[in-house]
Amino acid sequence: MSAVTCQTCGNRVGVVKFSSAHTSVQWSGPAARACAEAGEGPFQGCLALRRSIDNAVTAGALGLRTREQDLL
Repeated sequence: MSAVTCQTCGNRVGVVKFSSAHTSVQWSGPAARACAEAGEGPFQGCLALRRSIDNAVTAGALGLRTREQDLL
């Protein structure tokens, strides 16, 4: 996983991209509690963080991985 920082609030999460459509995000408890978009119900994700992840991919800071890379 790679660390990605939300460009809106500064929260850091772990991210791995397996394809353009498949993104795995690992939130820490404090990051999820601090997220303004988390709300009270089940956490559905954060649009600001999604934009930050997309920007990291576009900038080349976050690349696609294959499951085989995890086995090496």
